[in-house]
Amino acid sequence: MITHFDSSFAGHIDMDNVGYRGTPVNDRWFSNEELVTVFAKAEAIARTLDRLGYDRFWMAEHHFQPEGYECIPNLLLYAVHLAHVTERMKIGCGFNITPMWHPLRLAEDYAVADILTGGRVIFGVGRGYHTREVETFGAPLLDQPANRDLFEEQVEIIFKAFNNESFSHHGKHYTIPAQVPYRGYDLKELTVVPRPLRLPVECWQPVQGGTARALDFMAKHGIRGLIGGGSAEGGAMHKVVLGWQEAHARRGQHLEMGERLCFGFHFYLAKNREQGIREAAKYYEENMKMFGELRLVRALSDEQIEIMRDPKRAATAKLPRIEDAIANGGVLCGSPEQVVEHLKALERRYPGLDRVSVSLSVGVPKEVCLEQLEWFASEVMPAFKQVKVAEPAMAN
Repeated sequence: MITHFDSSFAGHIDMDNVGYRGTPVNDRWFSNEELVTVFAKAEAIARTLDRLGYDRFWMAEHHFQPEGYECIPNLLLYAVHLAHVTERMKIGCGFNITPMWHPLRLAEDYAVADILTGGRVIFGVGRGYHTREVETFGAPLLDQPANRDLFEEQVEIIFKAFNNESFSHHGKHYTIPAQVPYRGYDLKELTVVPRPLRLPVECWQPVQGGTARALDFMAKHGIRGLIGGGSAEGGAMHKVVLGWQEAHARRGQHLEMGERLCFGFHFYLAKNREQGIREAAKYYEENMKMFGELRLVRALSDEQIEIMRDPKRAATAKLPRIEDAIANGGVLCGSPEQVVEHLKALERRYPGLDRVSVSLSVGVPKEVCLEQLEWFASEVMPAFKQVKVAEPAMAN
């Protein structure tokens, strides 16, 4: 039964001329003054979510994006700030891109955030999908097997650091501690200071392809999975859920369908589906332009990706449309009643599912984001749980 509603925000600033007919992705370039508006936008969203009764606000770690799409480079630092300007909502790291970190620095930084916020920051790890980011930080991404090997070793180290008063590690990429003399003795083990106060650490990871190796690794470490988030096709979700259940069964754990998972959706509310499609289509298309180039939409061909770089060709070409995404279940669009109906059907199919995350596509301006989140809270969420929506603050 769905009892928790989250929202995610990848870190996009407000931008004009979006959609297939709009400015090509690689032609966007914003000044630093424009890029830093992402922090005021994220704070406004966080304050709104906190007031409306959402459970968690997930943000994404990304780097080097003057195009304005994903502009928050340090989730833990910003999560500490947001925890101090909100009252109850938790702040989720969706996700710390582990190959761009030293695992012990990531473990320490999370522990500090856990302590300073009283446990209101949720840990998350990911492998990354921007070559410009990951490879620039000296980690592999083009070599996917090498990326996964590094990631898995790093996560092993992080959990050792969280769960042990002292530990050692001898792997392919890391020898911890360094084999050096220290204060008159040979260093054999290391203690991370501080460690999180709240153990075991709740950890989440995105599920994209859903390979057996990836799902087995998550099950081994008790990592929970987020499926979707706007870049995954809705039709692929059921296969992943089955694989998730099988991975846990291999460890002797029986899960209900959807248990220990969060389903993520882009959404857009309107009086009816037709109006929603008219208003949201350009934002869906901008999202496709951004994620398609990164090969996160498996159905896109190389030719379609090339066409999306040219607004004149893209305007009339056969490209993914929001209508298809709605039909496949990857986008929630229409009246509140239609969205409730879709989510109730998910409840019936996945009885173990208790958490859903909703977000707005890249390009949706701040004021529209806030209006949509308020509407969702007032007319969708109450169908699943009792939510007290505070009145907007009166202007002085």
